[in-house]
Amino acid sequence: MAPAKTSKSERLLNLVICLMSAKTYVTAEYLRKNVVGYCGTEQSEDTFKRMLERDKNELRALGIPVETGSAPLGGDEGYRIKPENYALGEVNLEADEAAVVAAAAAIWHEPEVAVESQTAVLKLKAAGLDVTRPEELGFGQVAGGRSIGDEKSLRALIAATTQGRAVTFTHRTRGTVAERTLEPWGLASDAGRLYVVGHDRDRGQTRTFRVSRISEVVVIGDPGSVTKPADVDVRQLVATAVSRRTAGEMSTARLWLARDRAHDLRRLATTLTDAVYAGEPGHEAVVEIDFRAQLVRSILSAGRDVVVLDPPDLRAAVIAELDALSASVGGGR
Repeated sequence: MAPAKTSKSERLLNLVICLMSAKTYVTAEYLRKNVVGYCGTEQSEDTFKRMLERDKNELRALGIPVETGSAPLGGDEGYRIKPENYALGEVNLEADEAAVVAAAAAIWHEPEVAVESQTAVLKLKAAGLDVTRPEELGFGQVAGGRSIGDEKSLRALIAATTQGRAVTFTHRTRGTVAERTLEPWGLASDAGRLYVVGHDRDRGQTRTFRVSRISEVVVIGDPGSVTKPADVDVRQLVATAVSRRTAGEMSTARLWLARDRAHDLRRLATTLTDAVYAGEPGHEAVVEIDFRAQLVRSILSAGRDVVVLDPPDLRAAVIAELDALSASVGGGR
């Protein structure tokens, strides 16, 4: 069976991956034997050389700096692309342009594309060539194959951001599940992960969500009903949120505690202030959320003597556990 024909765009992409990955010059003979689009064909040497010359010229015409020099293995003429010479300067994109780039970035990290790029790098290593790591170039599955989220959710988030509409979605984190409503301002990546930033209607504040933890995204509202504030820098907001989490910054919960009850939670409180809930006197406690699952268990064990006031996802997690407990008790009758 004849090998499947490689398209021109795929061949050029494979060539770019190979030449960017190599830290030294790669010979034409190596390209002919190892790069998909050149290898596995029955073309003559002259036909291959003409094709390679056309491909190099086309890449240069696109602004990709293909350099020529002496290869370390054998001293023959070779080619390479220095990543630092191919790097972009500052780029300012309109909302629709940024959405296209985000979608392209998502596809670039898909397993099929990642496998192709990693295979090219492995071949270079096998040939004894020094290579640049894929994560340094920005292709392949970075940081151990981190997921950036499912394509359906990503497309919905991009559509909402582009159209200026809100979204609802299911958010999963630390074993809890909550329904959220967000006015998205944009998407940005950090260390191989993709995040969406916007105004969280449930909390009434700016929030950052990792896209891989989001599912069941539904776009709501009229087009143009959501507008990103002029002074908002989405990339900076993501960087700040990630740095806080990396540093181990804890979030807090506000709980109402019945008077002289829920002593375990009282011991965890950083502040206690008098508060009345549903006509019953008690205290509002601020508790640091360290291990969320443990806090949920402490709240459940206190029964009706505690009410979760904030955050909404913690409240939803407690309600979900109570519903599950009620269902299990009812099913056992």
